[in-house]
Amino acid sequence: MGRLWGLMMHVLLLCLFEVESSNAQSTVGSPRALDAVLQDYAYRAFNRARTGVSYDGTVPPNLTGIKVSAMRLRSGSLRSRGVPAYKEFEIPTGVTGTPYVERLVLVYQNLGNWSAVYYPLPGYAYLSPVLGLLAYDAFNLSATNLPELDIRTTANPIVINFTDVKSPPLGSVAKCVSFDINGSINFSNLISSNVCSTTEQGHFSIVVESIAPSPSPISPPPTPGGGGPTPGKAGHGKSNTKVWIIVGSVVGGLALILLLSLLALWAQKFKQRKNMQQMEKAAEAGETLHMTSVGDTKAPAATVTRTQPILESEYVP
Repeated sequence: MGRLWGLMMHVLLLCLFEVESSNAQSTVGSPRALDAVLQDYAYRAFNRARTGVSYDGTVPPNLTGIKVSAMRLRSGSLRSRGVPAYKEFEIPTGVTGTPYVERLVLVYQNLGNWSAVYYPLPGYAYLSPVLGLLAYDAFNLSATNLPELDIRTTANPIVINFTDVKSPPLGSVAKCVSFDINGSINFSNLISSNVCSTTEQGHFSIVVESIAPSPSPISPPPTPGGGGPTPGKAGHGKSNTKVWIIVGSVVGGLALILLLSLLALWAQKFKQRKNMQQMEKAAEAGETLHMTSVGDTKAPAATVTRTQPILESEYVP
């Protein structure tokens, strides 16, 4: 029974650990935590990485709808040549990074339907997904939780050509918005209907002031295997329901194992008790011994005496 209890507790602890891990990974708490996760998955896309080539990464299922990519460059090449086209970004010459590294990685992000979740902007509605451009050291392509490099332009700005933009409501004016890695928010005018510019890395989008009814954030088309989690309360509710289902299944299974164990133990004891009763009945139904008086007491006496001894001499002819 002690071993059974030990096994049950071990199974329970393993199940609770898995549930906690699943719950902890179901969402990424803050924009900075999201950047760290996306840096990790972007670096995983490198396979015999070639300089100047964009590699698309794959995000975990709980972040379905987000796109990530990585490109490794030499710092000198980035400064002297720039990058004419990296997704929606046009990076001019003269871009420098601090601190200086020989090689760096530019990580591209498209937050898709998660834009308003990680970058809420009260009073404004998104007309395009939030796009991110961050730089990291390329010395170790297996590294995680890397700090960002500080990249800036010294001459011409970085141009962002948004390809997925909603039309603003009549009478409203669309604006560019940028979020730097320190959390500051800056608004600026569009260069054209879907083009913004920046002089540093960060996250960028096109927004419009909210009017009733406000435009909803952009949602990506459903994927073949079913869409990703819906941001907001619905996603959290589904995650919590899944966790409670797992916990209930674990507790119910352990309760069933305990009940079966107790039933088996009771059956074993009942069988032993039944055997004892049968032995007692057999003993009571045996032959009754004859009693004889020995002095003032009575004692059982055998009805048949033992064979009397015979001297050996009696057999001599």
